[in-house]
Amino acid sequence: MRIIRAKDYSDMSRKAANVLSAQVILKPNSVLGLSTGSSPVGVYRQLVEWYKKGDLDFSSAITVNLDEYCGLAPDAPQSYRCFMNGNLFDHVNVRRENIHIPNGMEADAEKECARYEALLERLSGIDMQLLGIGRNGHIGFNEPGTAFETSTHRVALTESTIAANKHFFEDENDVPRHAYTMGIRSIMQAARILLIASGKEKAQIVKEAFTGAVTPLVPASVLQLHNNVTLVGDEDALSLL
Repeated sequence: MRIIRAKDYSDMSRKAANVLSAQVILKPNSVLGLSTGSSPVGVYRQLVEWYKKGDLDFSSAITVNLDEYCGLAPDAPQSYRCFMNGNLFDHVNVRRENIHIPNGMEADAEKECARYEALLERLSGIDMQLLGIGRNGHIGFNEPGTAFETSTHRVALTESTIAANKHFFEDENDVPRHAYTMGIRSIMQAARILLIASGKEKAQIVKEAFTGAVTPLVPASVLQLHNNVTLVGDEDALSLL
């Protein structure tokens, strides 16, 4: 594992964006696994800035997102499709036909999960997967206890994850209780993994995930078994390493 230490969130975002942009420059038709939430916002902002300066070209890139809430239409303000449009896709030249996100409106979970796994197989896997880490160690929406061999699946969100996402909604009761997410096996099949972490509240789980036992109780701990992981964290998040 490669660890890159950053001063703060801004520095972390820039350093992580450097890693991701290098992937695109070296392989323009890269399959990029993307994530949502608060952590990657700064990374996307930096990528957009470099794109506008003419330093990046996403016209041949393919994107696959980790997850999507069940029951939210793509144009719902809190959907991850809407998040990605607002933070990245609407500002760079990625082709719309090359953007892939789970369909949260598909009621048939078996059908949607099979479709997304077939997509990943057709793309021959992900070249670089961007991840955040939840306070309970989740990656994607793979909550503690998720089997490592799990592929794309429909998951019931834990109360801690619901609480962490409620600020995106008017009321906590509006937060969906289920989501489609790439499974841990799907994530581990990526050629390279880039995980970002910021803030003191992530320090303990970062320590557990990367120095503790490899266990489904800390889903991110499985990354210890991957042969190409880069962890970019600020001083607070890496303070216990």
